[in-house]
Amino acid sequence: MALPGESQGLFEGANVPVIYTGIGKVNAAFVAMEAIQKTQCKVMINLGTAGSSKFKTHELVEVSTFVQRDMDISPLGFKVGETPFDPIPGAIELIPYFPELPKGICGTGDSFETGVPKVACDLVDMEGYALAKVCRKMGVQLISLKYITDGADHNAHNDWQENLIYGSKKLFEYYGRMITK
Repeated sequence: MALPGESQGLFEGANVPVIYTGIGKVNAAFVAMEAIQKTQCKVMINLGTAGSSKFKTHELVEVSTFVQRDMDISPLGFKVGETPFDPIPGAIELIPYFPELPKGICGTGDSFETGVPKVACDLVDMEGYALAKVCRKMGVQLISLKYITDGADHNAHNDWQENLIYGSKKLFEYYGRMITK
């Protein structure tokens, strides 16, 4: 998770170890690399919140693909979302885990999105693509569930804060399903 607010103490109260990345792609990449090296994990579970103009608030979505919504080198002829000269694609696909959950493309960027992203996506966050890229480079499977807290609009900051408790409960429920499978 990015922040302790996304857990609301539920995971800690159940003695579930949570690694918080902090906000943004750089923090997420650093913490993901550190966690993988320290634990030698084969699967990373990313639970968090996201905004969406496609999915309804309070819906739980499994991320099928991560894209970068703020990588824009288009003046030099590159596609928006594509990192020039990088072998990792601009769209990183994940292996589905929960067939019953809706799937979505998550656009990651170092900004709190309140408008229409430059890259086609269904939901937005600030850490996911970095986690996906580190996992891809390190050979670790990533499973990502996002609770939709807001409409990624002008009121997103208020809605996000108000809906954290609902999101933490839903994420905790699905975490329980993961570890009992």
